[in-house]
Amino acid sequence: MQVFKFGGASVDSAKGVQNVCQIIAQHLDKPLVVVVSAMGKTTNALEDLLAANREKRDTMPIYNQIRGYHFQIVNELFPDKSHRIYSELESVFFTMMNSYKLSEEDYDYQYDQMVGLGEVLSSKILSYYLQYCEIPNKWVDVKTCIATDSTFREGKVNWSKSEIQIREVTQNVFSEYNCLVTQGFIGGDDKGRMVTLGREGSDYSAAIFAYCLNVENLTIWKDVPGFLNADPRYFKDTQKLDEITYSEAIELAYYGATIIHPKSIKPLQNRRIPLIVKSFKNPDAEGSIILNETSEKTKIPCYICKPKQVLISIYPKDFSFIAEQNMSYIFFVFAENNMKINLIQNSAVSFTVCADENKQHFGDLIEALSNNFKVRYNDNLELLTIRHYSENDIKNVIGDRTVLLEQRNRTTAQLVLSK
Repeated sequence: MQVFKFGGASVDSAKGVQNVCQIIAQHLDKPLVVVVSAMGKTTNALEDLLAANREKRDTMPIYNQIRGYHFQIVNELFPDKSHRIYSELESVFFTMMNSYKLSEEDYDYQYDQMVGLGEVLSSKILSYYLQYCEIPNKWVDVKTCIATDSTFREGKVNWSKSEIQIREVTQNVFSEYNCLVTQGFIGGDDKGRMVTLGREGSDYSAAIFAYCLNVENLTIWKDVPGFLNADPRYFKDTQKLDEITYSEAIELAYYGATIIHPKSIKPLQNRRIPLIVKSFKNPDAEGSIILNETSEKTKIPCYICKPKQVLISIYPKDFSFIAEQNMSYIFFVFAENNMKINLIQNSAVSFTVCADENKQHFGDLIEALSNNFKVRYNDNLELLTIRHYSENDIKNVIGDRTVLLEQRNRTTAQLVLSK
């Protein structure tokens, strides 16, 4: 048994869906679970729709754009307008309309009930097109598989319950079909409500299925040839890493490598399930594989760039030091305002952090800290992490930019840079 996960870029058009179906058709010699993300930038568009409604702006242009985008893809894939997919999509968009207009509901709850519909749309389109291509498959509501608590937007997985449900559902499906199609990013609480697993959580969904089924391997299909040593959007002349270990992949994900969701790797490591990263643009190419041990002896430098960072320095207002009690309060304030800290540096009289720029909560954070401390900050920064660095590696990437903060250990250098 295998698990395939396809991201939004792989199904962002009718041609993309057709390509994914061709890939699936070539791997049905054994039972296959297919986990699919929302199409293209649909998740971003749904977030914009929800924000527009909350801010009392006109929502119809955004809603119509999302609706038109999906129906344009369906029109290309299914010429017969009486095909069932049309009524299925109408039903989902009816649910969407009702979801985003519940403006008095808790924001996180409303977010999950609406934004998770992106994966419902994409998975239904993919499942029906596979059938159209005479590839038998079963569409499955992932809420009946992945069990979570009711922490909306950051659902905590009930692993034992999920394993029971996933094994039961897949056993029933694979008694008739060789292919199961379901959604990434979402699970279900005890009341059957959608609970998302965190942004970019579709990789995590696939890892949950892989772990619970103890599959042969998990393949994540990307628009890159494999696991690269840097994001090609920020760096030229990237290199593909043919093999890396789970521990190295976890380190890279922790520092912000976006190719694999950080939470996705640990479940695979626990059961030593190989993770393969391949290109949906060139499916016959070798790709990369993440294993418990590798034959790779040399350490290729890996570069990770995190934009939209803020550097905050905190100082006592009196003659006290930044001691444990102060730090405990500071961490509490950051947690309360959902600000993710990426780098810390402290001295006797200062405490400096580099954090993701969360505009929704940043003002409240600064106000809370300013009640007890002097606070200074710089925004619109980049955090650059280099694994297995050399001095030349650091010099080459810094260029003429200003380094506001730098930390190094034996394997990793981190630099906060102004643009």
